[in-house]
Order: sequence, then C-alpha cells, then structure tokens
Amino acid sequence: MALVNMDFQSAFTNGNTEITVILPDMPWGTTPEQFYKSGKKYPVLWLLHGTFGDHTDWIRKSNIELYACERDCIVVMMSALNTVYDNWPDFCMGHDNFKLITEELMPMIQGWFPASDKREDNFIAGLSMGGRGTMKISLERPDLFGGAAALSSVPTDLDGDVEHLTKLFNTPKEDLTGELRMEGRTWNDMHRSGSVEAYLNGRDNTWRHLRERQEDGTIVPKYFFSMGTEDGSYLSGNYQKFKEYAESLGINCMFTEGPGRHEWRVWDRDIQLALDYFGIGTDKNAGNPF
Repeated sequence: MALVNMDFQSAFTNGNTEITVILPDMPWGTTPEQFYKSGKKYPVLWLLHGTFGDHTDWIRKSNIELYACERDCIVVMMSALNTVYDNWPDFCMGHDNFKLITEELMPMIQGWFPASDKREDNFIAGLSMGGRGTMKISLERPDLFGGAAALSSVPTDLDGDVEHLTKLFNTPKEDLTGELRMEGRTWNDMHRSGSVEAYLNGRDNTWRHLRERQEDGTIVPKYFFSMGTEDGSYLSGNYQKFKEYAESLGINCMFTEGPGRHEWRVWDRDIQLALDYFGIGTDKNAGNPF
C-alpha cells in the first residue's frame, strides 16, 4: 500500500492545502511493470473528518489503510478545518471547502492517479461534521457519487426549528455562553448566509433537500447512516426521528446502530459496514490483507 501525503496550492482555499491518499498495493505474483502499467482504474472513497480534525485523523485513529488494502481501493482524505465543508468567502482571501472537493480534488485525483471517474465507483463518507459535509455534497452533486455514508451524523429538521434558529440568529455573539456556547458554529453559518431564511434555503438544510430530490426524481446515492447507541444524538431522538423520516420518503438507504459513544471505536467499525454496503471489495482476493 502506498501512502501519499500531498501539499498543493489550491484554487479554492487560496493557500497551501494538505491531503492524504491511500493507493492500492501490488498483488503478490505481479511484476511492477504489469501492475503500474495495467491501466486499471480503482474505486475511490472520499473520506471526511469531524470537528477539530484534519486529513490525518482517519490514518492515525482507525484501520482505514488496512481496509483500503484489503478492498483494493483508493482513499482520499482532506483537511477542512471546522468549516462544515462549505464556502466561507469572507474568511481571509476566501476558503471554499465545498468546491475544493467537487471541482479541484476530484479532477486532480482522477487525472493524476489511477482513480475511476465513474459515478458508480466514487463514494463519500464522513464522521460527525464530516457526515454533515457528506450529506451536503452528495445532495448537491448526486451525479458524482454512487454511495454516501454519514457516521454519527444525520440531517436535522431545520424547518421545524425556526423559532429556536431565529432566537439564536438574533442573539449577540458575545452572549453565546452556557448551553448556547456550542451553537456558535450554527450562529456563524446563519450569519454567513445573511438571514435565517437564506440559511434554511441553503445547502445546510439537507432534511429538506432529501425530500426535494425524491420529489423531483433525482437519482441520489445509496445512503448509509450509523450511530452509537450511547451517542447523544441517538439518545436525544434526532437519529430515530430522521430514520422515520427517511423511511417515509422511501430513499435507498441503510441504518445501523451499535454500542458506543461519539468515538473512533464506532467509526472504525461502521466504516467497514459502509464499505460492505457500497460493495467495495466484494472480491476478497483483490487486495493484500497484510
């Protein structure tokens, strides 16, 4: 397995940007010339980190390199700060993490590496904040991905929370203390949008967009959702509420729950289930498990 740490000047973050890429391993009994000149194109997993993370998280805290090796696929991991994988045009010279993935990294990886550009060979997944990014990206660009997995993260019914969002929007930022302290990012998201209405009409409202895609007949990716049974979102009911909503829409998805909190033991376990669900690595003899 080749592990590539890459630094490049990004057109969308307006600065040096780091990514980590896992590339398939050469099978035993194959010569380097046969392997590197085969012309084979591999499936790609675009793997997103959570809040406070970066492009190294999945490598340092999970066994994703082993899973990629076993399943003979490419994995691409990027750094997105705490941007919720969206555009922040007023940050410094502009920091556009949405377009970074769809309009820069995908052409780069598919052009420079043996990566398939077919929709059915590209999958996106993320944990927590990365799950939010997964939903936003996959619903706005469903033409790019055959599958999408949100781990410890599900869409929230923003339209059903307008009163709270309006109160939060009108709260001075310096007053976001106590229980409101953790809502500072939502406050920033709404003020970046300009108004509560603009926020609800934007790409953050994936609850609404999922319904709209179903109603207009858009083919969306196969969706995978998972949650630890000791996770706050599971216990609070948001996960169960979304599960009922998704099932009422009849979307093509899978839900799974298992022991654990908001932690890497859960995400390391569930990314394997997502890869199984996507059908990546169904040929168990394709890769090298060591």
